[in-house]
Amino acid sequence: MRFVLAIVLLVAAFVCIGVGVAQRTIWALPDHVTLSATTSSRAPVTVIEGSVLRSLPGTQTIRISGRGDITAAYGRTSDVLAWVEGARYNRIGFDKQRRALTQRVVPGDETSVPPLSGSDLWLKDYAGQDELSIVVNLPKEDSMIIASDGTSPAPSGLSVTWPLDDSRPLALPLVFAGLGLLLVGLGVLVWALLHVRRTRGPRRRYPRAPRPPRAVRYRSRPKAVTGARGAIRPIVAASAVVLGLGVAAPVAASADPTPSAGAAVSSAASGPSADIPTPAKAAGAKAAEKGKKRADQPPTAVTESQLRKIVDRTSETVAKADAARDLDLASTRLDGPALEFRKASYAIRGVDGSLGALPAIPDGRIRLALPQQSDTWPRSVLAVVEDAKDPNAAPTALVLIQNDPRSPYKVHYAVTLEPKAQIPDVAPASVGAARLPDDIKLLTVPPGDLANDYADVLLHGTDSQYASLFDLDHDGLVPQIGADKKNERKAGMPATATIDFADSKGDGQNVAFATNDSGGLVAVSVDDSETVKPAQAGAAVNPTNSVKALSGKDASTKGITATYGVQLLFYVPPVSDGGKVVLLGYSNALISASELP
Repeated sequence: MRFVLAIVLLVAAFVCIGVGVAQRTIWALPDHVTLSATTSSRAPVTVIEGSVLRSLPGTQTIRISGRGDITAAYGRTSDVLAWVEGARYNRIGFDKQRRALTQRVVPGDETSVPPLSGSDLWLKDYAGQDELSIVVNLPKEDSMIIASDGTSPAPSGLSVTWPLDDSRPLALPLVFAGLGLLLVGLGVLVWALLHVRRTRGPRRRYPRAPRPPRAVRYRSRPKAVTGARGAIRPIVAASAVVLGLGVAAPVAASADPTPSAGAAVSSAASGPSADIPTPAKAAGAKAAEKGKKRADQPPTAVTESQLRKIVDRTSETVAKADAARDLDLASTRLDGPALEFRKASYAIRGVDGSLGALPAIPDGRIRLALPQQSDTWPRSVLAVVEDAKDPNAAPTALVLIQNDPRSPYKVHYAVTLEPKAQIPDVAPASVGAARLPDDIKLLTVPPGDLANDYADVLLHGTDSQYASLFDLDHDGLVPQIGADKKNERKAGMPATATIDFADSKGDGQNVAFATNDSGGLVAVSVDDSETVKPAQAGAAVNPTNSVKALSGKDASTKGITATYGVQLLFYVPPVSDGGKVVLLGYSNALISASELP
């Protein structure tokens, strides 16, 4: 019986070890599945929606092959489709029945598109030559866009690889259980051999010299056999259970699903694991719940990571333009009043390099990011950026506008904040804020009237009918160019000259973002002009410094008009609050100077 038990344990041990090893070798499933598609059209763009990439679980490895340049990017599906709108493109789909990628050509009038690389619309972009491999984990709301140089057909070769769960959780336990049974079986075998040696028959012996008789002592027979048998029963039961697990393991392995014949399956390389830790699943569930709560809200114009790249690109481009006084380069990232400032600055510096310099567009930490809630164009973003080179410098509020999907974001306003400016609470960047219309009646001053009302206050001071609407006690601009300063300049003019002032709304857009208290952050522009004329016949006025450089006149008998642009950022409280409009920041610079006709 001992030998039978040893044989059973040894057989069970070898079965468990064999099954465990087989699960990781001959019974192992492929660790990834790869589906391929080939495009043969002349379309310049290929689009793969996130729903296609999420057809199978796990991260997606996208391999693109073609001739020459290859560019790819991903962004929100609505943004990607808006960017390719009007162009002919390949659309990649997924056939669930055949478990294969499909492709069709979406017709369009455009046979070429701008380069993908560098667009502010993408969350991330990639570039390669002849072949490009990308590992992503896109949600269903995002899509991948692929192109060559925008003129040539899109790369023709495309494959998507998903990892498969090839883990065998019983493999190692079976191997260790088999090793344990092997040790127990060997122990039982040794025990059986020792028992046989003890209990086998008498041996032939040579005669020995007689010995005197000894007293007979009786000893109790050892009970090792009965005890051993009683101890062996649970071992036999345990071995039977382990043997049952070993036999059941290959059955479970054979029941695992395998990719269908419609998919090209490969196991040459292992992909990343598709298992998601429990905390990540919980976070994903919370994110999904938040997404449902905000399903009725439009998406934000940009994400925080997008805004970071946009600010960096803008700062770098404007710095290069400032160094070379290249207005065409500056216009790729500036527009409206911000571009007007640079245009005049470059002209002044071209005459006198010591004059006309403007503060750089900062690229430091973004203290506040407030994108517009919008899925249409134009789109706006307000960003408060610190100066990385000078931590003590006042932050700059940038108002950026994107006019259409293929255009870059451009700085429309670059306003230096007041040292003690208190920006009210606004929504987080992930939620964004609505852009308020010019005629909204919920603010104490509608955005469309704000520039003209403030211009009247600059011209007439406390005598203005709108003075009571503004917090002039904490206004840092009024003492510099307000009515009192204008009157002081008039009083200081010589008897041979006169000076007149005019303030009016500038050419900049009115950009207003809603705040949490139902108020608004409003950016506007004002033109502050002064005209100096000779008061007597034969007299002349002599412009100086920047006015002289920009007008090109050393003296004029007709008179000189100089216009200073003022970019302004206000907080406008709601009507229900009854508060006053607060100036948060401003920037002013000479934008034009000319001789009177």
